[in-house]
Amino acid sequence: MPLYVAVSFVFLAIFCLVFGVVKLLIGDQLVLKDRLQQMEVQMTKKNKLGYNEELEADFTTRIIKPISDKTSGLIQKYTPVRQIGFIEQKLDYAGRPNNWSANQYLLTQYLTTLAAAILAFVIAWVSGAGPVNRILALLVGLIGGYLMFELWMTSRISARRKAIEKALPDVLDLLTISIEAGLGFDAAMQRVVQKSSGPISEEFNQTLQEMRIGKTRREALSDMSFRTGVPNLSRFVASLIQADQLGISLGNVLRNQSDQMRILRRQRVQEEAQKAPIKMLFPTMVFILPTMFIVLLAPAIVQLAQFL
Repeated sequence: MPLYVAVSFVFLAIFCLVFGVVKLLIGDQLVLKDRLQQMEVQMTKKNKLGYNEELEADFTTRIIKPISDKTSGLIQKYTPVRQIGFIEQKLDYAGRPNNWSANQYLLTQYLTTLAAAILAFVIAWVSGAGPVNRILALLVGLIGGYLMFELWMTSRISARRKAIEKALPDVLDLLTISIEAGLGFDAAMQRVVQKSSGPISEEFNQTLQEMRIGKTRREALSDMSFRTGVPNLSRFVASLIQADQLGISLGNVLRNQSDQMRILRRQRVQEEAQKAPIKMLFPTMVFILPTMFIVLLAPAIVQLAQFL
């Protein structure tokens, strides 16, 4: 073998040995450094993307929502737990308007009250009222704004309960037909959700979702009864729970409940019809009778005045 070939093999062996030792000693560090650099580049891109998304968000998301969240946290800190629970129940009765929590409800109520007070004060100030009248206008605005918000919530609760009461007999009929056709109770409730609309459909849908995530049928139905606060729906839920416990056929229970609900609805309509004359009495005395007296007696009064 020539000398230069042997020397070349020796140098190649030394190079491989040195490369292997260096790779063994610092190879993991180089790989780790490379991965850290890649992660840093990715984090930089994500930060830039998040920053751009934040800049492109609307004014409400960037400014109003953080302020609202902080203010809601302060309200929760200084509001009694019992009052928070009472407001949560009211929001459930109203169907969670705007997906409000109790803190957001209180914040909206306080802002509405403050806006009404400021508006009343500005109107009094522009009209040239004195300091005492301005203060009175401010107080009236505070009380009026608070009561108007409560009245709005009460009317929303009442309208939702009436909608549930009105739709309940038809929903029970659909449940009865579905169960007698061979569907299970959960599938019958799903059919009601698909075929109907309104508050009762929303409640049935929420009940189905709760049962899918692990709640028992009894717990989910009881929660639905508690959320709505409708007496007829509560009786219906109690009958279902009792039938489930005793093993009674749901079809018979639903048919009896449907007949009973229709009787109750007919009685309620008759009761409202009997109240109508009493409700018409006040408008008749205040608006219609004075106008009739003016039309009938005005000519006679004019002639009598001319004669005298």
